[in-house]
Amino acid sequence: MHSSTIGFLLLLLLAAAWCDIRSRRIPNLLVFPGAIIGVLLHALLPQETGGVGILGSLAGLGTGLALLLPLYLLRIMGAGDVKLMAMTGAFLGAQPTVGALLCVLLAGGVLALGAALLEGKLRLLWRNLNVMLLEALAGGVMTGLPVSGKPGEAVGGAVAESTAESAAESVGSLPYGVAIAAGTMAYLAIARWN
Repeated sequence: MHSSTIGFLLLLLLAAAWCDIRSRRIPNLLVFPGAIIGVLLHALLPQETGGVGILGSLAGLGTGLALLLPLYLLRIMGAGDVKLMAMTGAFLGAQPTVGALLCVLLAGGVLALGAALLEGKLRLLWRNLNVMLLEALAGGVMTGLPVSGKPGEAVGGAVAESTAESAAESVGSLPYGVAIAAGTMAYLAIARWN
């Protein structure tokens, strides 16, 4: 990848992470022009110098969008995060976007663990992960499990609350733009050394 492309991408990612930390929003005024810049750079750069061409750039944009859109639809991730990953894809191309997303998801997991640890919510995070895993293994239907105010304790033989309700307490929200920036930078560093 051409150094000017990497430079523009890194500046945009750092700006998005900063905005996400400060306001928990990633502005459209950053990601839309950023995506256009990514496509234009690849349209102008010869493929011999690291350009992926206009079609490759658009494929990367679509890949970034398509991979995170289901998480937005499930309300796991914000729309700004999805648009930021699409913009990142416009700079990287389709195949590198998939690799970058794997690094982004790992960075997001580390960020979530760190935030839960700092806020003293590691036990709640672990409980929520266990409930999600059990529900996934049971096909999404977990009814009738005895859960009360104290985990694992039934009250008079009656079900005090459903499993989904017991996991409803959120550990908190994360500025996922930070994970997208960190994961993409890690991917670029790994790709540079290989």
